[in-house]
Amino acid sequence: MSKLDKEFSWQAVPKTQRNHFGKTFSVMLAFTFFSASMLAGGTLGVSLTFMEFMAIVLGGNLVLGIYTGALAHIAAKTGLSTHLLAKYSFGNKGSYLPSFLLGFTQVGWFGVGVAMFAVPVAKAMGWNVYLLIFLFGLAMTASAIFGMKSLVILGYVAVPAIAILGGYSVFKGVNTLDGLQGLLDYTPTQSLTAAAALTICIGSFISGGTLTPDFARFAQTSKQAVTATVISFFLGNSLMFLFGAVGAMAYNLSDISEVMFLQGLIVPAIIVLGLNIWTTNDNALYASGLGFANITKISKKFFVVINGIVGTVFAMWMYNNFVGFLNVLGAAIPSIGAIIIADYFFVKRRNYKPFAEMTFKNVNWIAMAAWAIGVAFAQLAPGITPLNALIGTAVTYIVLMLIIPAKESTEKGKNNDYTERKIAG
Repeated sequence: MSKLDKEFSWQAVPKTQRNHFGKTFSVMLAFTFFSASMLAGGTLGVSLTFMEFMAIVLGGNLVLGIYTGALAHIAAKTGLSTHLLAKYSFGNKGSYLPSFLLGFTQVGWFGVGVAMFAVPVAKAMGWNVYLLIFLFGLAMTASAIFGMKSLVILGYVAVPAIAILGGYSVFKGVNTLDGLQGLLDYTPTQSLTAAAALTICIGSFISGGTLTPDFARFAQTSKQAVTATVISFFLGNSLMFLFGAVGAMAYNLSDISEVMFLQGLIVPAIIVLGLNIWTTNDNALYASGLGFANITKISKKFFVVINGIVGTVFAMWMYNNFVGFLNVLGAAIPSIGAIIIADYFFVKRRNYKPFAEMTFKNVNWIAMAAWAIGVAFAQLAPGITPLNALIGTAVTYIVLMLIIPAKESTEKGKNNDYTERKIAG
C-alpha cells in the first residue's frame, strides 16, 4: 500500500484504517451543517406556513436519507470513493465525467461558502469583503490539506457550537412571533408550490449527498455508515432548514447571518458561522480533490490547493448566482448517484469484484446515455427536478443494461464486503 496516499484516492480503504462510529457521524453531521441550507430554509420560511414547511423538510430529507443511505452502504461494503465506484458503471475513463462534474460543483460550493461568511461579516464589521474572502479561503484550503483528520476535528468543534447558537436564535425568533402558537399561526408573505419547495430542499444538498461515499467509505461497517448518514441528513439538514426558516418567519429575512446580527449575536455569529462553513467547505475541497485526482492521477493534495484558489477567486460570482447554481445541481448531479445505485443493487446485484482485481472497459456508453437522458428528463418533466433525475436515470440505466448486454453487465464477481476482512494493499 502506498504510504504517499493516506486518503486512498486510487484504492479501497483498508479495514485497519476505518473509523469508529463517532468519527464517521461527526464528519457526516458537520457536512450537513451548512449555512447554505439555512439560506434555503429561509426561502421556504417566507413562502410556507410552519406545518407546510415541516412537511416539506421531512419529505425532502426522507428522499436525501434514502439516496445517501444507499450510497453509504455501497461505500462501506466496497471501501471506495464515489469516483472509484463510478468506474464499475461508467467505465475507467467514463468515470472522468462524474469526477469532473462533482469536482467542479464542489469547488463552486466552496466559493459560495467563502462568500457566505465574508459578505455578512464585512457588512457588520465594516471590513473589506475581498480581503475577508482571501483570508478565509486561504485558511480553509490550508486545513483541508490534512484530509479526514481535519474533518473529524472540525466536526467535533463546529457541530455543538452551531447547534447551540442556532437553537438560541430559534428561541429568540419564536419569542418574537409571540411563542409557539404564533409560529403555528404564521402567514407566509410569498407563495411557493410544493414541487418547487421540495426541489429547493432536495436540491440544496443533492450534490454533497452524491459524494457521501467519499466519507462513508471510512466507516467500519455498512450499518454504521448508513446510520451516521441518515441521522445526519434528518437531524443536521432539518436543523439547518429550521434555523433559517424561523428567522425568516420572525424577521422576514432569508439570510440567517442577517437574522443573527439583528438579534445582537454579532461576535458569536461570526465565530460559529465561520466554523459551520469551514466544516462543509473542507469536505467540498476534499471531495473535489479526489475527483480531479481520479482524472489526472495527480495527488489529491495538489488539487485541494488549486481548487481552493479557484473557489476563492470566483466566490462572489457563485454567491450572486446561488439559485441558478442549485438548479444546475438538481439537474446534473443526481443522475450520477442514481446510476451507481442502480448498477450496484439492480444490475450487478451487489456482486462487485474487488477493485484491485477489476479490469474496467474504458467507457460504458450505456451509462453515458442514461445520464444524459436522466438530465433531460429532469429538465423537461413536471414535478420535482432532483427526484425526476433519480428515478428517470435509474430506470433508464437498468432497462438499457438489460436490453443491450455488455460484458461488465453480465460479469459476476464474488460478494465484495470489505467491512468483514482486511484489504491487501
